[in-house]
Order: sequence, then C-alpha cells, then structure tokens
Amino acid sequence: MSITGTKSIFTTMLQDGPFAVGEAPPFLHPFSGETKAWVRSMHGDQLMKTKYRAVRNQIFNFLNIVSFDEVLFLIYKEKSRIKTTESACRLLGNMFGIEGDSQVIDRHLHDYARTADDVVNSLRAKVLAPYSSHIETTNEIETMYNPVDLLLVFFDERFHQKARFEAKRKLVLMSLAGSIDQRERESRIEKKFADFLAFLNEYVWSSSLKIGELDVCYLFSKHSQLDFSCTEVKVLGEEEAAEVELSAGEKLTLAKRRRFNDRGSDIPVYVTIRKKPPAAKVLKLLRKNEKNPATAVDDELGLMAVLNSVSDVKRFLRHLTRSAVQADSFMTLEDISDTLTGGEYSGSATGSSAKTPMLKFFARLGGMRVEFIIHTNRSYLNYIYQRDVAHDEYEVKRIFDTGVAEFLFPADIYHLDMETIRSTQLARFRKQIEEY
Repeated sequence: MSITGTKSIFTTMLQDGPFAVGEAPPFLHPFSGETKAWVRSMHGDQLMKTKYRAVRNQIFNFLNIVSFDEVLFLIYKEKSRIKTTESACRLLGNMFGIEGDSQVIDRHLHDYARTADDVVNSLRAKVLAPYSSHIETTNEIETMYNPVDLLLVFFDERFHQKARFEAKRKLVLMSLAGSIDQRERESRIEKKFADFLAFLNEYVWSSSLKIGELDVCYLFSKHSQLDFSCTEVKVLGEEEAAEVELSAGEKLTLAKRRRFNDRGSDIPVYVTIRKKPPAAKVLKLLRKNEKNPATAVDDELGLMAVLNSVSDVKRFLRHLTRSAVQADSFMTLEDISDTLTGGEYSGSATGSSAKTPMLKFFARLGGMRVEFIIHTNRSYLNYIYQRDVAHDEYEVKRIFDTGVAEFLFPADIYHLDMETIRSTQLARFRKQIEEY
C-alpha cells in the first residue's frame, strides 16, 4: 500500500490534497477564489472533512488558541510564543509518557528532531546520494527542534514554500520518532539488546576466543555473467587473499568470523548483530504506511549469521536451542522461512526479491523476540551481489516503490522525477557491485 495513495494515513503530508503546502500560507480571505476551490476539493468527502476538523482542533489545542487569526499573534509576539511553547512541550511530554521536568522533555524533543533529520540525511548519504544537494533540508529548519516554532513556520509568510513544507515534514517525522521512543521505553529494548549480547557471549560463542575476538578471512567467489549469482566460493586466509588478482566476475569479500563449539568442534560463523536505529524505524513506518511501531516494527533486535555449509547451519540452530536451555530459557522458532536448500522466498515487503535464499525466523527466548537471518557463504554473496537480489538494489526499490521518496520529496517542491531517479540509482548500484 503506497504511502502517497488514497489510503495513506499520512493525509496531512500529501501535496495533492487539502493540506498541501502552497506558495503562500493558508490565510486567504474566506470568500476568495482560492478558498472556494479548496472547499470544493473536499465536497462529498466526509472522511476528509473529518480529518481536517481533527487536524484543526489539534492545532488549536496545541497552541492554546481558538482561531487561526491568533497564529499571527504568536508568530510576531515572542513572549506569547515562549509561554505557548512551555505549555505545548508539557502536553507532548505527557502524551509520549516522558517522566521528568521540562529539561528532560526538552532533551527528548531534541532527540526526536535529530531522528527526523537523520531520516532525510540517511537517504542523502546512500539511496539518493547523487541528489543530495537537491533534497538538502533548509538550514533554518534543520536547526529547529521546538515543535511550536516548526508549526508556526507553516503559517509564516516570511518562509519559502520548501521551508514551510520541510517544517511540516519534520513535525510528522518527530511524531513518529516520539512514538518509537515511547515504544522502546515500554518494551525496554536497550536492556533486551544488552541481555541478548550477554547471552551470545556467555552461552553461544566459543570460550576459546575472547569477547570481541574475530578470525579474519576472505570469501573468494566467482559469479555468473547471466545474473552475477555466485557459482563458486572458497574461504581464504589473509596471506592467500593478498596474492589474489581479481578478474572480471570475481569478488573478494572480507568476513570476520567468530566460532561456536558443537560436540567438540569449533565451527566458524560470520555474525552481524543489529539493533535497528530510530531513523530506520521511522522509514519502516513510512514504508508500511503505519504510525504504530508496535505493529509495524517487529524486527527491533536482529542477527545475521553466515556459515560455510547447510550442515553447519543445522548445527548452529541446534547449538542455539541448547544454549538457550543452558541460559535457563526455552527457545521457540516462529515464522520460519527456509529457502537455503531450494524453493523461493515469498517475502511480503515491497521491493524484496523472490529469488533470495535464506533461513529466516524469529527466536523467542529470555523475554526477547529476535529476528535471525541465516546464510551459507554462497547465499550471503548472492544477498550482496546477485542481480535483482542484492540488498543495495532492494534498498532503492523499497524507498521508491512504497512511495516514500515521493512522500518525503514531492515533485512540486523538489522538482525531481522519482521514476527516472529510481532507474538511474539501480543502474548506479549495479555498476558499483559488479565493477568495484
């Protein structure tokens, strides 16, 4: 479900609806032609009328006013704006369950604003890197964190249309960041992440290695000319890898591996452990057209493991469940999807490929629910390099195909053709994967 479609729950952000940011703030005369056209746009749409009234009442309650005429008073009277800000921040603190004084609330709002900026900057850094200067946030908006100031920008004629849109966008992203923060505090995700790392270090990884000690190796692989899938892979040591001269269709991939002990044998495993950062969670809410992180973000804790063979994968699973029992917790595997030995992965996420081989499941143990993605060396290399499968390509597809790119950077504000950019970026990442 596209976030820019008719079923978007972020109606106030859409530039083709009644809440669009125009060239001038919404202070037109009630009987002007523009106002009459705006009213006609909602004629017969009772849901949109209800949404408008709800948003209007939220603005009035947030600013403690009874009409839009009072907004101008707040814009130009600093003392009144300061008093309104104190009241509004207290309301937000209570809404997000923040315990503490005004300084504590202020610190959380700073964090929400930083997360909102991180959402845009993360796209500027990778998926939309060549267009970074096009989508850069206006300096004045990026430095703001006060929700009242951001809301008033929307009504302030001194600000350009792009700046006023970015102020509204930042408020929406800050609201999502606040919901995510509240969810993390309620679910104690920081403690669970620490507990998960402690479980791995104490019960899963081999005691022959110190905590954080890794064995460095390289995966030397050859890839098909047809789709750049891995046709052959060999594990090399550092000295062997240093002597390799790569030809076309060959890759040398670093893998720093831990070990686990199964029945007296140390088995190598490359592992990356993830706690999804707030900006990534905000993007996931947008991609799923959701505002509730409890239902949309089910992979807060995750682990990806890469082993030499399918038999090693089976041994790793057996070792995991036994380690959980040693830690005095039963472990159950939920939502299992196994395509390592054949078949196709039926991923539901927009932009995902049915060609992606992996073992994926959620493990419930010790009061946690952790997403596990398990690969063999070959499937991991396909996950990185194969055409229509590579994760870099998937990142591009899911940002564009879900409508998030157009949602955050609408064409009438940023003057970018997202369809063309999608094709350009897919070609760019494919070139980087195969030639570098």
